[in-house]
Amino acid sequence: MPTYKAPVKDMLFVLNDVLKLERYSNLESFAEATPDIIAAIVKQGGKFCEEVLQPINLSGDKEGCIRHEDGSVTTPKGFKEAYDLYCQGGWGGLTAPTEFGGQGLPWVLSVIIQELTASANLGFSLYPFLTAGVAGLLNKIGTDEQKKTYLPNMISGKWTGTMNLTEPQCGTDLRLLRTKAEPQDDGSYKITGTKIFISAGEHDLSENIIHLVLARIPGGPEGVKGISLFLVPKLIDGKPNRVSCGSIEEKMGIHSNSTCLLNYDGATGSLVGKEHEGLRGMFVLMNAARLGTGLQALGLSEVATQNAADYARDRLQGRSLTGVKFPDKVADPIIVHADVRRMLMNARCFNEGGRALALWIGLQMDLEEKAETEDERKTAKNLLALMIPTAKGVMSDLGYANATNAQQVFGGHGYIHEWGMEQFVRDARITMLYEGTNGIQAMDLVGRKLPKDNGEAIRAYFQMIEGYCKEYEKDYAEFTDPLKKALGDLQQAAMWLMQNAVKNPDNAGAAATSFMHLMGLVALGHMWAWMAVTSDQALKAGASDKAFHEAKLITARYFMNRHLPQTGSYYKKIEAGSEFMMALPAEAF
Repeated sequence: MPTYKAPVKDMLFVLNDVLKLERYSNLESFAEATPDIIAAIVKQGGKFCEEVLQPINLSGDKEGCIRHEDGSVTTPKGFKEAYDLYCQGGWGGLTAPTEFGGQGLPWVLSVIIQELTASANLGFSLYPFLTAGVAGLLNKIGTDEQKKTYLPNMISGKWTGTMNLTEPQCGTDLRLLRTKAEPQDDGSYKITGTKIFISAGEHDLSENIIHLVLARIPGGPEGVKGISLFLVPKLIDGKPNRVSCGSIEEKMGIHSNSTCLLNYDGATGSLVGKEHEGLRGMFVLMNAARLGTGLQALGLSEVATQNAADYARDRLQGRSLTGVKFPDKVADPIIVHADVRRMLMNARCFNEGGRALALWIGLQMDLEEKAETEDERKTAKNLLALMIPTAKGVMSDLGYANATNAQQVFGGHGYIHEWGMEQFVRDARITMLYEGTNGIQAMDLVGRKLPKDNGEAIRAYFQMIEGYCKEYEKDYAEFTDPLKKALGDLQQAAMWLMQNAVKNPDNAGAAATSFMHLMGLVALGHMWAWMAVTSDQALKAGASDKAFHEAKLITARYFMNRHLPQTGSYYKKIEAGSEFMMALPAEAF
């Protein structure tokens, strides 16, 4: 049976010591986020996840969701009770606006809760995660009446929400979308069509489910310019709307989340935003959704690594290559073996570095809206443009790889359900696929974000990293020198793409994933340099938790020496271009 311990100390270290959230106490919503309040939130959130969500994760995966003949869906045993406790604790309203019943705290704190819940129980976490996304979108572009009607109920958890984009013939390419929205005399619309892969599409946790649906108004423009966005409740004034669950998808993982096929048969809906501007509205929540997907992978990597480390300390197998370490035992625990250490250290680098990166990105999302000056808000927006696709793609790729390696530490036991490791692997796989596959994230980064405004965003990022290295190179060259070298590879790669992608677009496609991972390594390198400097300064100041900070420095050195040099190989892959990748005819595959 797997276990989970919330990484409270590490989370507080990043929030208070690295990011120093107290610096922003002058900004809206940050004044209440004192170190004491932050500590209470992280500790209580961790306790809830450890004691309530984690114990029903394995059983929820085994039981799954059940669709009944009337189209209703029952979630696994214990989920309704856990959801009620989640709502009573106010976790869904942590960062929501106070005027609608939320607590109004900085959005960066929701990053913490998303990781904790994903680690403890990914299937459960998707129910409130999607609800928060719909509520956040309504708060930004909904009408006053929509906000008044929906937000208090969604923030309290009384109602939940979903996102409906995908159709059987239409995934990423929304030009192919067929769902129709017929205008009615009373200003409403009748929605007709079929949506698939709808997470939390039907369940028994909340009184109502509010579906956010992309559809076409007849007579509108062709392609993506003719797509509009609608709110379609499951119930209207307590009576069923014409939307039903046709089936639950048979999936590889996240069995405890009801991923549904939904049929809309003239269901009543209301327009969100303007006609034919549905994608613009949907992109309002995409930043949070894509970062959230990366956090799901991070959470699974964390819990899988914790269990692998526990197993490695206990499992006796063979003797250390450098001599017997436990002579009183019949064999040494496998944690003495370098190859086991390799897998655990690689995961540790990602878990701690990825957590810092995710929290830093979450802070940028706050600053994009709340920073004092227009320049600061613009800088945050530019950084997010680069970091969101990078975080989603890199964190889910590495999170899945780490879950698989954690399973590897268990050997054959990792393949058996009761140990929980194979569930982590299955659950982590979806993070590379939904909210836009990782190849799409890479193409978005290279094809849209990199050249936008003549490369303004990437140039700002280069300047930020260069400035950091210059500030600390005198006393911390062991961390800044590898980061500067990695940044040089990233700069060369960006220049190569600017010179070669236009004349042959396949060069951009061939380079995209390598560029995304190169960018991710630099971003993680920045976080590790930042954490290493912070920990070293804490040690010099006589920090009481000496072991914690010494471990940070060792892990930082491991990352700088074992991982960051990979930027050179990614640059070489980019420089190779697309010639041989595209040379074979399709029928040769």
